[in-house]
Amino acid sequence: MKPFSETLAQLSNAEGRAALLGMQRGIERETLRIDADNQLAMDPHPAALGAALTNSRITTDYSEALLEFITPVCGDIDEMLKGLTETHAFALRHLNGQKLWPVSMPCYVGDERNIPIAYYGTSNNGKMKRLYRKGLTYRYGALMQIIAGVHFNFSVSDELWQLLYEQSDKHLTLCDFKSERYFGLIRNYRRLVWVLPYLFGASPALCGSFIKGQQTELAFEKMGQGTLFLPYATSLRMSDLGYTNKEQEKLSISYNSLTEYLDGIRAAIKMPSQKFANIGVKVDGEYRQLNANILQIENEFYAPIRAKRVAHDGEKPSEALARAGVEYIEVRALDVNPFSPVGVEASQLRLLDLFLLYCLLSPSPVTDDAGEKEVAANLKAVVLEGRKPDLMLQRDGKAISRHQWLQALFAKLSMLAELLDGNDTHQYREALAFWQQAVEDPNKTLSGRVLSRLTESGQSHGAWVKALAEQYRQQLLDYPLSTASIASFEAEAAASIAKQQQQEQEDTLNFDDFLAQYFNTTTAKDVQFT
Repeated sequence: MKPFSETLAQLSNAEGRAALLGMQRGIERETLRIDADNQLAMDPHPAALGAALTNSRITTDYSEALLEFITPVCGDIDEMLKGLTETHAFALRHLNGQKLWPVSMPCYVGDERNIPIAYYGTSNNGKMKRLYRKGLTYRYGALMQIIAGVHFNFSVSDELWQLLYEQSDKHLTLCDFKSERYFGLIRNYRRLVWVLPYLFGASPALCGSFIKGQQTELAFEKMGQGTLFLPYATSLRMSDLGYTNKEQEKLSISYNSLTEYLDGIRAAIKMPSQKFANIGVKVDGEYRQLNANILQIENEFYAPIRAKRVAHDGEKPSEALARAGVEYIEVRALDVNPFSPVGVEASQLRLLDLFLLYCLLSPSPVTDDAGEKEVAANLKAVVLEGRKPDLMLQRDGKAISRHQWLQALFAKLSMLAELLDGNDTHQYREALAFWQQAVEDPNKTLSGRVLSRLTESGQSHGAWVKALAEQYRQQLLDYPLSTASIASFEAEAAASIAKQQQQEQEDTLNFDDFLAQYFNTTTAKDVQFT
């Protein structure tokens, strides 16, 4: 593959710029509902928001209290954020005074045994989704599952693929070429994933109540009443306190090709776990988990990025990828941004555009065991002490400072920003300049800003976030929703309820047979997991 600068030069014309600008994106934002007493909401998912099983815009993740707002696929960042804002505004109008928790790490959670697992109705599909979450509870505990994040879905245009394919040696079909290059993007992303928690990590501190006697080797310091923090941390959400699975360390999932990745995933979902077998699958006639394997289903594989394809009814994610290759990628390394009422800002998304395009257009050698260890060590270092002055990382077996590596990366991103902006706009250059400040001054990262606010205000983490939640609630309630927008959300809610009822009425199999069919064939209708 050609060097990045050469590939970019070949795209530096009107046709190439238009092809690059044809990116498609989508956002999934998770957020906890908090009641009037600032405790985790214990009531069911509001009926006015429709059926969580089948609503395409508003659903739940692990818990009834953990909302997930989903944007349609969109080519324009501002339009996408407008739609996400409208979704928040509509939802808040139906929460009966409840607020949305505007950070990743939860607080004010009582007995975690009372955290309500999401309910999806009485269809086999709905029962399976709930049982999967019940299994997560037995395996990892409920607290970990109510940590919130933002997922960013990203794809490039068919026009760009055609231009890149024409520049290749064409030894692959176009479909296989796309998958090969998307996996190249994924490998480069994983080498550079530490950049995202450095810039966008926003959980350097948390409520002490989240620990609740958990064993941790992290040397927390205390601030104010009940706040724990690490002085240079960026994203405790991505530390061992967050989305981790020690059992998955046994897996060896390769990102060197689609074939190797699929082989690894297929092996993982069949790999038994003695630890999970000790939980039991069906005990005294009641299911505790879907199975006793390291992964109940493929989506239990925790990764900061995923290769994706929209699945047909009944297809597992790996089956969709095997059928037609990679269609888009899902970035999963983003904390909720507490400085935005919708959890993410336009400047972040524009930087992600540049970052992901750079990963796609740059050579991406395959990764060996040493490379994998380097990826993991760099990410851990930045998650726990990313803002430490003169932090050193490893690149290709050699030490390099965080600052030097970021400066070199931003120089490449600047070339892309110039091309994308052209003479029409300055949006990408402005986004890059904004985050360049954080390259030079770690206090201007999101995590640095969070700690500065806590220090300046003298508030506990919980009190600061409560005040933000109330501020954003009022701001979003005041947001001018059009009659057409309200009607669209109401129609989607009504349609989702009707669709769930139809699924429940059409079921013919008992649940045991349904599960057996799902895990042994590909014909279990409509089963999709998020």
